[in-house]
Amino acid sequence: MKPMLVYNPTAGKGNAGKNLSKVQALLGERGFDADLVLTDGVGHARRLGEQAVEAGCDLLVAAGGDGTVNEAINGLMCPALNGRKRPALGVLPVGRGNDFAFGMGIPHELTAACDTLTGGQRRRIDIGRVTGGDYPEGRYFGNGVGLGFDTVVGFEAAKIKWLQGSASYLVAVIRTIFKYAKAPVYEITLDDGVLQQPFLMVSVMNGRRMGGAFMMAPEGNPSDRFFDLCLAGEVGQLRILPLAATFISGTQANDPAVSMRRSTRITVRAIQGGIPAHADGETICTNGDLLTIEILPEALDVLTNIN
Repeated sequence: MKPMLVYNPTAGKGNAGKNLSKVQALLGERGFDADLVLTDGVGHARRLGEQAVEAGCDLLVAAGGDGTVNEAINGLMCPALNGRKRPALGVLPVGRGNDFAFGMGIPHELTAACDTLTGGQRRRIDIGRVTGGDYPEGRYFGNGVGLGFDTVVGFEAAKIKWLQGSASYLVAVIRTIFKYAKAPVYEITLDDGVLQQPFLMVSVMNGRRMGGAFMMAPEGNPSDRFFDLCLAGEVGQLRILPLAATFISGTQANDPAVSMRRSTRITVRAIQGGIPAHADGETICTNGDLLTIEILPEALDVLTNIN
C-alpha cells in the first residue's frame, strides 16, 4: 500500500498551497509515490490518520504546520489497533512554527526535508496525552503543552496577520506582557513532589522548542520516556521581556525565577485564577481548573535523520 500524503494547503498562511507543486516535484525526483489528500478543514487530518490505521497503511506523511501534525498524531493514536501495526509518521514542515519537526531533527528547508522523508530512518518516540479542559477524554501531542503566559502569547500570535514565523510570536510576547500582569497560582504534582506558587508559565515538553523561536527544553529528548518541564515563577512586568529573551537562547535555567524539572506525569490544579493551555499550539482550554499530562513511552515511529 502506498504511503498517505496528508497536505494542508492553508498552512503557513497559505504558503503551503503555493509550495505543493514544488513538493510533488521533489518527491517525484526521489521516486516517492504516495496517495495525496488535501485537507479541507479542522479535524480532517485526524480523520485521515484514523483511516490510515484502519487501512493498514505503513506510513502517513503530514505536510503542514504543528496543527496538521498534531491532528495526524491524534488520528494515528486514537483507533484501536486490533493487531494492526500503527503507521509511521513522516513530516514535511510547510507551516509557520514547525516546532515538532525541529525537535525531531527534520530540516525546515524543503529539499532537505524531502531527503529526510525518503532516506531517513525510523525513530521510536514518546507521545504525550493531556486530559481536561475542552478534552475530558484526552488529546495527544508530540511536541509539548504550554500553560499560562506561553498560551496567551499563542492566542495573540494567531491574531497577527501581517507577520509570519517567530516575528509574530515576538510581537505577541510584548502584547501579552500588558494582558497577563498577574500570575495565577497553580498546584503542580510531579513524580517527585508537589509545588504550589504563582506561575507565569509552565511548559511540559516532549520536544525542544515552542513558538518557532523559544527553546523551552534545550536538552529535550523525545525518546527518553520523560517530559522536560520549564517552570517560570511570577516576575514583575519589566522583567518579563528580558526573561523571554533567555528562552530564545535556551539559557533560562540561569534565571532564579526559572526551574527545570523532569517527570512522567504532571497534574496541574488552579488554586487562584484559571489555566489557559495549548497542546502543540492547539487550544486545550482558556480558563481551565485541572489538567493531567502523561507520557506514553515509545508510542510512535517518526522518520528522521537522528537516532
